[in-house]
Amino acid sequence: MSSEPFADADEAQAPLAISVRGLSKCYQIYEQPEDRLKQALLPRLHRLAGRAGRRYYREFWALRDVSFDVRRGETLGVIGKNGSGKSTLLQIICGTLTPTSGEVQVTGRVAALLELGSGFNPEFTGRENIHMSGAVLGLTREQVDARFDDIVAFADIGAFIGQPVKTYSSGMYVRLAFAVIAHADADILVIDEALSVGDVFFAQKCMRFLRKFQQTGTVIFVSHDASAVVNLCDRALLLEQGRMTREGDAKTVSEAYLAAAYALPRRDVAKAAAPEPADADRDARAGIVDRSTLRNDIQVFRFDPDRAGFGNGSARILAAHMSDALGNPVTRIVGGETVRLTAACMAAAALHSPIVGFYLKDRLGQQLFGDNTYLSYADSPLQVQPGETFEAVFEFRMPILPRGPYSIDLAVADGTHHEHVQGDWIHDAIVLESHSSSLATGLVGIPMKSISLHLEHDPRE
Repeated sequence: MSSEPFADADEAQAPLAISVRGLSKCYQIYEQPEDRLKQALLPRLHRLAGRAGRRYYREFWALRDVSFDVRRGETLGVIGKNGSGKSTLLQIICGTLTPTSGEVQVTGRVAALLELGSGFNPEFTGRENIHMSGAVLGLTREQVDARFDDIVAFADIGAFIGQPVKTYSSGMYVRLAFAVIAHADADILVIDEALSVGDVFFAQKCMRFLRKFQQTGTVIFVSHDASAVVNLCDRALLLEQGRMTREGDAKTVSEAYLAAAYALPRRDVAKAAAPEPADADRDARAGIVDRSTLRNDIQVFRFDPDRAGFGNGSARILAAHMSDALGNPVTRIVGGETVRLTAACMAAAALHSPIVGFYLKDRLGQQLFGDNTYLSYADSPLQVQPGETFEAVFEFRMPILPRGPYSIDLAVADGTHHEHVQGDWIHDAIVLESHSSSLATGLVGIPMKSISLHLEHDPRE
């Protein structure tokens, strides 16, 4: 790989860290082991005899004509189904695979966390693999020795550091691998589906490192978790069967991925009038929530059935609204108040186990919280016939939200929690706007019943 980008960066933009042009990768798939030998010998003999040669393999194109740029300091998400070419793309960028055609130019030191255990010798101990991986990343032995204690402390695998890594669990593999690249002084960080392994404490440690690295470094992040891509990435690209089908802001591309994952366009739904929101009676709600202490004014906008979405049309979301604990539709609520989210649905086909769910997302598309009806009715699923309507009601205490826009995704499916078919999924079906908030930090706030500060033993007593 060359050390210089293809073209000079625009003066108003950061210079290129990675430039990919016309990248393709083809694998030769042999049905039988002996076909490899035939392919190596027989075509040459056929050409010498003046006969047309034949191929003893079939082609599989893992990537086809992929082109994009990543600028220094940018975080790019790569998203797509299994087999779409994501890992192949990253391995070519890292230099561990050679493309069939096209070019990749990378500027800077690359540290990669690819498939589990890549780069480790399973027979070596954790200590030996730290030195070996550091050398691969361009660190001298003196540099690795100087950082060794910090790497071991970051990995936090205890006495296993002296054991062969073949005895490690999957979580320990990732802990050690991430600890090494976190101390490699890399310019570019490549992460492939690795942050989902490990406990919550290590995951938070990794996220703190990643957030700090993003301030100065370049990141390529691959995940099936659309919300993680939206949360972490500036831009994203979508791969489908080796081709780049979409590139743009992370939220838009992630929504396209969700639709593509079900391979079904959302069927147009007829407009259905939601209950007309009425101004809430403040006196009737005075006993429900103390507005004077919460200071979180959230405006609720009407349900929009024409928002973008997807599904096979086996069920439709006709209407949805939010109400207070007394059942009165509302246009404004406050954090800490008990509210109800109601979604009215209709079956277009027989539903053996309908599931209705929702997510509340912030402006970056991060899923703050949500739930669905599956567990409540898993033992006695509701049977719905074509043409019948049904309603889901979620009652919960609204957390305190920082200022800004929010939205609720609504979905109806048929099946189980893990195996289901989407009938209708509506992005941003209901929009919320938090106009004022007492929350100073964090994504959401929990209403406190009381807060106090006092000396355990008052010396004046």
